[in-house]
Amino acid sequence: MPLHIGLLTFPRVQQLDLTGPYEVFATLPDTTLHLIWKTLTPITTATGLILTPTTTITDCPPLDIICIPGGIGINALLTDATILSFVKTQANTARYITSVCTGALLLGAAGLLAGKRATTHWSALDLLARLGATPVKARVVRDGNILTGGGVTAGIDFALTLAAELACQSAAETIQLALEYAPEPPFNAGTPETAPPDVLSAARARGAASRAERETIIERITSGAR
Repeated sequence: MPLHIGLLTFPRVQQLDLTGPYEVFATLPDTTLHLIWKTLTPITTATGLILTPTTTITDCPPLDIICIPGGIGINALLTDATILSFVKTQANTARYITSVCTGALLLGAAGLLAGKRATTHWSALDLLARLGATPVKARVVRDGNILTGGGVTAGIDFALTLAAELACQSAAETIQLALEYAPEPPFNAGTPETAPPDVLSAARARGAASRAERETIIERITSGAR
């Protein structure tokens, strides 16, 4: 039977959070990928790319793997009862429950990270604790059947890690080679620890509004005031 992998595809998703893992999973044998949203209407990502869902939350089959990418659009989903219910229902039977970047916040809001080790984008890592998780600064974190990837590009690392488990290491390495995934960034500014202070300040300023919104939403969730 084919493996069913579903990626939540929502307005203002960070496209690489989704398309990075998609590129890896798409080459696994006997695998059917689903891009899931409330409707089949094309959605616009955070950076303007247009993506078309392939199934709705109503028609989506039971998933072997559910993956929640992140992005600024995740904020609106943290209190979306329809989406939270869908995620929890799929998680009840999924073999793996996964996320990339701030998608972990949705898993947390759904109550799926309570007492679990997890990671997310560096700018939101501390928020995981408010949702009952133990934050871990890493590219990929596994706790039982829950796998979480760090920020954006870590989605590829997460997907390759899972591909090795679903198939074998050699299969995952073959995918890695086909993608020529051997990062050698031109600058050593990919983490808060290595980025120059002015770059870190600029990055924090750029994400300040979304961060403030997330803090407010999570405060409502954790205080019980929806």
